[in-house]
Amino acid sequence: MPMAEVNYLAILVAAIAAFVLGAVWYSPALFGRLWLRAQGWTPERKAQMKEGVGRSYGISFVCYLVMASVLAMLFSFAGFLGAADGLWLGFLCWLGFAATIGLTRHLFSDRPISLYLIDGAYQLAYLLAMGGIIGIWR
Repeated sequence: MPMAEVNYLAILVAAIAAFVLGAVWYSPALFGRLWLRAQGWTPERKAQMKEGVGRSYGISFVCYLVMASVLAMLFSFAGFLGAADGLWLGFLCWLGFAATIGLTRHLFSDRPISLYLIDGAYQLAYLLAMGGIIGIWR
C-alpha cells in the first residue's frame, strides 16, 4: 500500500476548526436552541448532558482528528492540489458518506427533519473547512 504524504499541522488545525465550528454551530447564537427543541430535551435533560460533556468533547475531538487524517490521506492518494480540490473532496465525502448515512439513520429515528438538517449542514460545513485547510497546506 502506498504511503500518504500528509501535513500533520494541517490535520491538527482542521480538527480544531471542526471542533470550534461545532461550538459555534450548536450555540444559542446559531442552532443550539433549535437543535435542543428538535431533540425534545427538557432543561433537566440538558443539565444531565452537561455532566459528562468533557468526555464527549474529548472523544469528538479524537473523531475530528481521525476524519482530518483520512481526508488528508485521500487528498494525497488522489494527487489533489490546492483549496478548491480540498473543498471538492470535503463535499464528496459529505455527499457520499455523511449525508447518506445520516439520512438513512434519520429515516428510522422518528425525529423531526430539522434535526437531520442542522446536523447534516454542520457536517457539510466542517468537511468543507477540513478539506479547504488541508488543501491550502498541502
